[in-house]
Amino acid sequence: MESTMFCYQCQEAVGNRGCVNSGMCGKKPDTSNLQDVLVYVTRGLAQVASRLRAEGKPVDAAVNQRVASNLFVTVTNANFDDRAIASHLADTVRETAALRAQLSNHEGLSDAATWEPADKAAMLAKAPSVGVMATSDDDIRSLRWLLIYGLKGMAAYAEHARILGYDQEEIDAFLQEALAKTLDDALTVDDLIALVLEAGKRGVDTMALLDKANTESYGAPEITTVPTGVRTNPGILVSGHDLHDLEMLLEQTAGSGVDVYTHGEMLPAHYYPAFKKYDHFAGNYGNAWWQQKEEFEQFNGPVFLTTNCLVPPKDSYRDRVYTTGAVGFPGCKHIPGGLGEQKDFSELIEHAKHCDAPTELEDGKIVGGFAHTQVLALADKVIEAVNAGAIKKFVVMAGCDGRATGRSYYTDFAEALPQDAVILTAGCAKYRYNKLELGDIGGIPRVLDAGQCNDSYSLAVIALALKDAFGLDDVNDLPIVYNIAWYEQKAVIVLLALLALGVKNIHLGPTLPAFLSPNVAKVLVENFGIAGMGTVEDDLDLFFAS
Repeated sequence: MESTMFCYQCQEAVGNRGCVNSGMCGKKPDTSNLQDVLVYVTRGLAQVASRLRAEGKPVDAAVNQRVASNLFVTVTNANFDDRAIASHLADTVRETAALRAQLSNHEGLSDAATWEPADKAAMLAKAPSVGVMATSDDDIRSLRWLLIYGLKGMAAYAEHARILGYDQEEIDAFLQEALAKTLDDALTVDDLIALVLEAGKRGVDTMALLDKANTESYGAPEITTVPTGVRTNPGILVSGHDLHDLEMLLEQTAGSGVDVYTHGEMLPAHYYPAFKKYDHFAGNYGNAWWQQKEEFEQFNGPVFLTTNCLVPPKDSYRDRVYTTGAVGFPGCKHIPGGLGEQKDFSELIEHAKHCDAPTELEDGKIVGGFAHTQVLALADKVIEAVNAGAIKKFVVMAGCDGRATGRSYYTDFAEALPQDAVILTAGCAKYRYNKLELGDIGGIPRVLDAGQCNDSYSLAVIALALKDAFGLDDVNDLPIVYNIAWYEQKAVIVLLALLALGVKNIHLGPTLPAFLSPNVAKVLVENFGIAGMGTVEDDLDLFFAS
């Protein structure tokens, strides 16, 4: 098979059309094709599981986890290891066959639910007929993959919650039912639009579940000042999103003489009370995920990737990169451990002890921890500032950072905001402006960081609470504008969740997703006011017009 691919699931899709020779994320064609086939057989597993539920038969929790973890493996910048992906694929086919045997009626099952490849070559040969371009109709393809990408984000958040012992059968059942329906060629454009919007509603439920899992496990985030300098001890740098992996590592490094630092989306871990007891939890090192090649190089010690956001590492530090869970890269050591299992970090810790202390990149601080519990505790102060005219507008600048040079727009926009505007943020987009000296308004910082990308849910909770506090009927009547950056599939489910909550007039950049056909984009524009990014000057005039 000729080594070609097609992928347009992230913001970096070449020419805002799609990656066809290799992924901008670093994926090779075989990797991309194996991931396409993994998604395909996962859709088949979801179809069989949904049929079982319809027959009144129980679906084992292991099936729910398999579906979610498979989707997580295919999120951008998660897994680049062909052997690991092929293993997931083979396991899924076997599990589907075992589940299929429990069905009373096999009539109408798709090829995705019955196909059994003999080997990796057969898996690769299957890819062209099951990937994105296998759907010929432009609008059906657009909506089908918009839904699948949203489900990938939902699956990732559901997995984070499940790891902490929190799950909801209703979420897994919907995820599988929706995934199964992407195999149904009888569904119309209207059917798929309704399904996409339902995915948004379930996305809200999923992020609420994860919020509950995180806060009940580690306490509600608190306003926290996080140092960005370094200490003299050797260190381990933790990136990704998984708080449970961080917790296990902190426990095992206590008293070892090794410090632990966060990177990228792991920064908000410092806001949780449960982690403040660790004296060796040293601070945050560096910036957003896309700068890791330079920053991992200078960290000197081992780097631990808990979830997506891995950039293919340079040879100079590849032997210092450790992965776990959904993450994988050839030549990097993978730390095993399934749901509910204790992971062994002894090799990682021993490695750190023989490394130099991190090279200092900066010596400053970042203030965060403004999740919904903390902001609502300040509600009276916020409302007073709004009523007094001290705060004229809130600007939601949540989402993802990325490599595109046009993303400097978000720094310039933040710097140019009127002094009576407050930024609400979550996700790694904040690294474009969270170290700027933007000051405060009556003691309220002008950048309120709620946390990770999933904590965009907090921003929605804050908005709905403010709507009630001001006695408004519509959340869109609040003095809030939405200027959101996106990169990958977790951002897709956040966007769909905001739409499900009734939020309109969201500006999305630096480009609109390549997987939106002209007609689908038109639906989003006409019904929800979705718009792209303009110039800083034009957007300021638009958002702050009197």
